Amino acid sequence: MTAPSTYGLSTQARNLQWLLTDLVEEVPGLLSVAVVSSDGLLLLSSDPGQADAERPETKGPRGASADLATIVSGLGSLTVGAAHLMDGGGVKQTMVSMEHGSVFVMAISDGSLLGVHATPDCDMSVVAYHMALFVGRAGHVLTPEVRSELRQSMERNP
Repeated sequence: MTAPSTYGLSTQARNLQWLLTDLVEEVPGLLSVAVVSSDGLLLLSSDPGQADAERPETKGPRGASADLATIVSGLGSLTVGAAHLMDGGGVKQTMVSMEHGSVFVMAISDGSLLGVHATPDCDMSVVAYHMALFVGRAGHVLTPEVRSELRQSMERNP
């Protein structure tokens, strides 16, 4: 898991890391996962698909969590703008299905996002279900203080 070191982190920040690890371990077909703040900064990430060097077609977006964070932030912004133009209310979930994979984006709280890049053969309903569980558990924990703590930890331990 590519995440900030747990040394010196609050219980809430460690719990979020645990929730992300649990998501990655429980859901088959995930290539990378990122939690992104409302301003597009990577807070937590994991790249389970990067260890599978024998299957290069399953690598995450250019193999970097920062790339997934950028994609998640961009999709989140685009869909919020579209929902506003269409008077659609808040965006709950976005899914992009591609020939060689899928990207899922789900709102966590006050603009923070959970993004997942998955294999083309993943079970989309299982991915969405586990993402919803993560969001439900993480939403109340991801306070401004914890976001700041995770952001600073990622800057110290890229």
